[in-house]
Amino acid sequence: MSSNYREAVLAAAKSVAQAHGYSGLNFRDLAQTVGIKSASIYYYFPSKADLGAAVARRYWEDTAAFLEAMLAEASDSVSCLRHYPDIFRKSLEDGNRMCLCSFMSAEYDDLPEVVKKEVQTFADINVAWLSRVLTAAAAVSAEESERRARAIFAAIAGAQLMARSRSDIALFDALMESYRAAGLLPA
Repeated sequence: MSSNYREAVLAAAKSVAQAHGYSGLNFRDLAQTVGIKSASIYYYFPSKADLGAAVARRYWEDTAAFLEAMLAEASDSVSCLRHYPDIFRKSLEDGNRMCLCSFMSAEYDDLPEVVKKEVQTFADINVAWLSRVLTAAAAVSAEESERRARAIFAAIAGAQLMARSRSDIALFDALMESYRAAGLLPA
């Protein structure tokens, strides 16, 4: 089996999980999407839990790399904070999907432990990055940065959920503007 198939399965699983969560992952459907036999998926992912963990891990790794690249390319930390919500907006633009780990968080009680760990890591890397950037931007004190980072992460994920439930990206944008007006996000 080619590693290209593994990557294709991960890509298809990401798309499904962003639209239907962990419970939507189905080897038969994924195999059909990728164009392989469903038994072939077991070569790379012995169980649904292994697949779910791999998808969530890849998702947070890609997000972490994107956040670091954004920080390296930005003119300043405040600019990074302004553009941070765009990450969540992109999921909505892609067929009214959600952040994969936000969706899986809603299914938390039904997730295998290995998937829970990866979902928690996604939140942790976002909060740590936001905390670091908030401190660098002098938006809050170092002591206050983690608390504010958690509030920002939760608010943006919640805005995405509200916008998705109405299939309305304009609602997401309006919520970001209200967060800026309230001082949660930089204007």
